[in-house]
Amino acid sequence: MISSDYRKKMAESWFTYLQIQICKSFERLENNKLKFIKRDWYKKSIKEGGGTSYLLTGGEIFDKVGVNKSTVSGIFPKRFRSQILGAKKKGKYWASGISVVAHMKNPKIPAVHFNTRFIVTSKEWFGGGVDATPSHNDKVERRIFHNELKKVCIQNKKNYKKYKNWCDKYFYLPHRKEPRGIGGIFFDYETKDWIKNFKFVRDLGLAFIDISNKIINRKKKIKYSHKDKEKQLFKRGRYVEFNLLYDRGTKFGLNSGGNIESILMSLPPEAKWK
Repeated sequence: MISSDYRKKMAESWFTYLQIQICKSFERLENNKLKFIKRDWYKKSIKEGGGTSYLLTGGEIFDKVGVNKSTVSGIFPKRFRSQILGAKKKGKYWASGISVVAHMKNPKIPAVHFNTRFIVTSKEWFGGGVDATPSHNDKVERRIFHNELKKVCIQNKKNYKKYKNWCDKYFYLPHRKEPRGIGGIFFDYETKDWIKNFKFVRDLGLAFIDISNKIINRKKKIKYSHKDKEKQLFKRGRYVEFNLLYDRGTKFGLNSGGNIESILMSLPPEAKWK
């Protein structure tokens, strides 16, 4: 039987390792001409943890990409406890995870988002997902993206259809009555068989690196117009709306005393509204 403390240590070590691998991969896409800027942050009490944020802006590939990893603990505000599994009574929690949001310079390449997390309250579970938000329709790209995610789910005996539907339902803007992007997979409250779930989370992290590279390399030399860029900026407006109004990660970060700059890292450098 693996102890809870050991499970925490294993999960946190993996998220730290994956963060470095993603940063190295993205720097290679920029031909190592740009490097991520690292910033460490801590909660008011160092005992309650903190995180490390890596940010790269103004690249040939990325307008802005953030790769955040955090490990925090504490007690949730009473008003928020009922929204978190196992936190309703005491509100005590421990959480570690990684989150990536990449906004591309070329509007023909979709924005990509990835996150995985391990949370401990009176329960323990993994959650996370991968999704893409294009401003231009590309059926081939959509097929590649979903097939790669399906492959990871099948290899780990996970219900791809369930995760895909969950993602479609989650990344939806009710006030606009439209999806944020082309979806992907989303999962939460994976409490059974820690070893198998941890393997799935690791495989998904490595798959995200491969998928991102495939999507970016396929289109990085495609030319685009001012009109294409304008279309991207309006789509980014939808991204902002979702992340500020509905995103679970944003709400969790704000209610767990996280670093504001890191929480809002997901917002694009520029966006437009009509």
